[in-house]
Amino acid sequence: MKRISLFIVLMLSVLALTSEAKKPSTPRTIAHRGYWDTEGSAQNSVASLAKAQELGVYGSEFDVWLTTDGKVALNHDGVINGVTIQDAKWDDIKDFTLSNGEKIPLLEDYLKQAKKNKKVKLILEIKSHRTPEQEKAVAEAVARIVTDAKMGKQVEYISFSINICRELARLLPKEEIAYLASGNSAYTIDELKAMNINGIDYHIGIFRAHPEYVTEAHKNKMTVNVWTVNKPEEMAEMMNLGVDFITTDNPKEALKLGKK
Repeated sequence: MKRISLFIVLMLSVLALTSEAKKPSTPRTIAHRGYWDTEGSAQNSVASLAKAQELGVYGSEFDVWLTTDGKVALNHDGVINGVTIQDAKWDDIKDFTLSNGEKIPLLEDYLKQAKKNKKVKLILEIKSHRTPEQEKAVAEAVARIVTDAKMGKQVEYISFSINICRELARLLPKEEIAYLASGNSAYTIDELKAMNINGIDYHIGIFRAHPEYVTEAHKNKMTVNVWTVNKPEEMAEMMNLGVDFITTDNPKEALKLGKK
């Protein structure tokens, strides 16, 4: 009788652990290019960061480029009003306006707004530049600006460029740096970890094809972010997979399912 009771207890414990393991995660919400899909806002505008702060998300993602005279400017596309940012001086583009009427911002403008709500992280994507020299220069410029503003703990970094990720890991070894990928990653989780890159930030399609990446990253103590996830059913799918962050153009919906 005692053996039967012990067996039942063991079986119930296994079932409880299995049930616990299958519980969906509660990923944090990152507003893709800020909270831009709302009145008075625009992608990569200071307003989009302010709106994200009001919403109460974990982080607000944005994109930066380096001008030829060393200014770090915000814009998703590499070209604005027909001008290629990485080939231009700041004076060539500084008066260009976004769809909400706001002038194209500098990184310093974003940091000023970020200081108004230190709970919201800045998810800073450095865009891939044309040459290794430009990529080294933009990483150095970004690291200097953030360090001078004493905002290292509020900023996390992402990039599709492995050169930029490596340079950031060298310059900022204690900060959060994640490698972006849209197709199959050219690097294994172990290889990224060996480069002191402590996160992966992959397109939803990669995780659908390779759900094991989530477990592999977590075993290496790396964070897992997925983009760009806009539909509630996709958010639920990624939650069940166990991701840590969901980057979305629909942060209101993500906040309902996840956590700040």
